[in-house]
Amino acid sequence: MEDPPRHDDIMALVTARAKERCAPLQPPVSEGELAAAEKGLGFPLHPLLARLYREVADGGFGPEYGLFRLSTSAGSRVSETAGPLTAAYRDRRAPDPGDDGWFWPEGVVPIMTWGCGMLACVDCRSPQGTVLLFEPNPVGDDWADAWFVDSNSLASWLETSLNGTGWYSDPDAEDDWADFDAAEDTAAPEALRRWGAQARARSGS
Repeated sequence: MEDPPRHDDIMALVTARAKERCAPLQPPVSEGELAAAEKGLGFPLHPLLARLYREVADGGFGPEYGLFRLSTSAGSRVSETAGPLTAAYRDRRAPDPGDDGWFWPEGVVPIMTWGCGMLACVDCRSPQGTVLLFEPNPVGDDWADAWFVDSNSLASWLETSLNGTGWYSDPDAEDDWADFDAAEDTAAPEALRRWGAQARARSGS
């Protein structure tokens, strides 16, 4: 598990950026709401992810469309851009009657969409909270090919999103979240490595 003081520093940066650029924010979730969401998932969120929901807001902040809200009350609509995280996970863990090869790794929660079916996800069973990219568009017959490691830790992924050095960042595009470092603007992001074997092992199938 990563050093909690590092998480404190990152939380301070994320909280300030969210308040500055993502207002109005939803209130953070309560301890009871977090506990109910984790009970529904069947496992605890990664500690840093839980802190984002408990201390910053119930989603709606971050790069692109922002984090999904955590959960939803009965009858509320599920949105491609807003979540909630709990429903997004449960829906994807279910078998697909039209695709016998479909699987979704246990403990990997979708936290936001990049659009076009792509999702940022957190592996809640990894000590660092590995951030994964689910990219379904080029997949043929093997869903393991859809999985890539975006960042070894949620903490590093948050830092990357804040300074505008992620694979998804474009200093020439309008970006309400990142502060681009001019010295880093011309650096091409590294190719993401595949996570397919681990994804299949965690599929529960």
